[in-house]
Amino acid sequence: MIQQRRYLMEEDMAVSLGRSSFLLGLLVSLAVVPAWGADKLSSVDVALGDVSLNKVSFLIAADAGIYAKNGLDVHQFITPGAAQVARNSGVSVPAQFVRSDIGSAPISIGGGSPMIYRVANDERAIHRVMLTTTESIIRDHIIASSNIKSVQDLKGKRLGYSVPGAVTHVGAVGFARKMGWEPGKDITLVGGGNALNPLLEGREDALLASGMLFAMASEKKLNDVMDLTPYKIPVAGSSILAEKNWLQANRDTAARFVKAAIEADALMKTNRPAFNAALVKWFNIKDAPTQDSMYREALEIPRKPYPSVEGIKATLSIYDSPEMRKYKAEDFYDASFVAALDKSGAIDRLYK
Repeated sequence: MIQQRRYLMEEDMAVSLGRSSFLLGLLVSLAVVPAWGADKLSSVDVALGDVSLNKVSFLIAADAGIYAKNGLDVHQFITPGAAQVARNSGVSVPAQFVRSDIGSAPISIGGGSPMIYRVANDERAIHRVMLTTTESIIRDHIIASSNIKSVQDLKGKRLGYSVPGAVTHVGAVGFARKMGWEPGKDITLVGGGNALNPLLEGREDALLASGMLFAMASEKKLNDVMDLTPYKIPVAGSSILAEKNWLQANRDTAARFVKAAIEADALMKTNRPAFNAALVKWFNIKDAPTQDSMYREALEIPRKPYPSVEGIKATLSIYDSPEMRKYKAEDFYDASFVAALDKSGAIDRLYK
């Protein structure tokens, strides 16, 4: 277990966030009344992944009482390593919400692709199952230093990503393929380069940046060279990931967590003050243009976050190996939780 905990990388790690309310007016407007008594709440630890836009709705779920309303006592965490990555890009996570030794959390919020890569390449990795996906295609932007003005200027340059298997690596490989470039020859892919500091310090020429980072590009005098969204590069991106054995024994808790997450996502999109308050409280992001940019990206998150089957298949293909071929796409997802909510009309009602 200790090895498992040490092995989990920042994309599967996360923040100890309390359940105190961040906006009294919000709670009044929601009229939150827990459906379960406090003594009947199901306790569950959740490891939030990298500090990113995809995590905001989970912060709101805790602060607005949505977890409690669904009978859950959720403990969310971020590791010191993930907090440091955030600091390297100028995002401040309050120290009191950072904890180590959280690798055994039964639910994590992070990339499906990196989880699959680890399961196939390290026997210590925890096999998790994707219950939802909010990022089924690469939606990162390529952010570059001021001397790079166009996509063609990237040829022969250094493009930063995080680690092999990560969403940024899938995106970097997919981008190179779309351009007809061979990594290592036409473009150099630089690991450990998914933060602004390596770019600002000249250790790379560009990087793949998620919503939180590319929202800060103009503030840092960097060029937003291109949005990869139109390329429709499939990926198993940010997802609710449940440990396989835990899921078999705790399907009711998993179902309630998925429901709460989808409710929180709807609140995030329909209540702008809730979104802004979460950015200020958890990430210390107070700049209005950055908040506006991030909110526009948040609105693109799908209302019905079915697991990305095509993204799983793409991951199995990109990292093809004898070990990877032991697995099928079906080994890594369970769409039944979103399907049940969809069929009941519960998701559509959130937006009426």
